[in-house]
Amino acid sequence: IIARFDSISQLIVLVSIALSGLGLLVGGIGVMNIMLVSVTERTKEIGIRKALGARKGDIIIQFLTEAVTLTGAGGLLGILIAVLVTLIVGKLVPSLPSAVPPGALAAGFGVSVGIGIFFGTWPAVKAARLDPVEALRYE
Repeated sequence: IIARFDSISQLIVLVSIALSGLGLLVGGIGVMNIMLVSVTERTKEIGIRKALGARKGDIIIQFLTEAVTLTGAGGLLGILIAVLVTLIVGKLVPSLPSAVPPGALAAGFGVSVGIGIFFGTWPAVKAARLDPVEALRYE
């Protein structure tokens, strides 16, 4: 019985990891699309910044900071919801051990910020490569 239970638990863990990975991929693509739209809408602003002397690195940092802020806020919201659900489950079913390890909280926030950096890099580089003259003409 214990061997059967272990095999079922391993299958549940694998399915959970696969679903989480798929969710992160979809979320990352969503963040990338949002950032690409942001670059397109702010083309004139990018042109003005570059014309005033902003370097490529300054533009990249600006858009990466925006992406990390977006995903970091989402990560914090997800952590808050997970902790609340864990507390509710602990109150409803006292015999079920429910604790949130601090390492899991740090890992969750770290992964969300990492997703922002990974999927925000391409839009940030695209913004940094814009020609200032063409960007100022853009409407």
